[in-house]
Amino acid sequence: MPLSMVSVGEKNVIKKVGGKEDTRRFLENLGFVTGGTVTVVSEINGNMIVNIKDSRVAIGKDMANRIMV
Repeated sequence: MPLSMVSVGEKNVIKKVGGKEDTRRFLENLGFVTGGTVTVVSEINGNMIVNIKDSRVAIGKDMANRIMV
């Protein structure tokens, strides 16, 4: 299921990062790699703040839909 469907506070393991090569590379540079743990901190109108690799990152709904957990 995409990251955009995850509940706030729930820990999940990233299964796959989709999208074009540029998008995948951008997300991997932020820490969204297969096997990594991601926790949703907050969600407003589909935009999310997530904890990934001891950092907080804000991503839009379109990016969250490309990250499968």
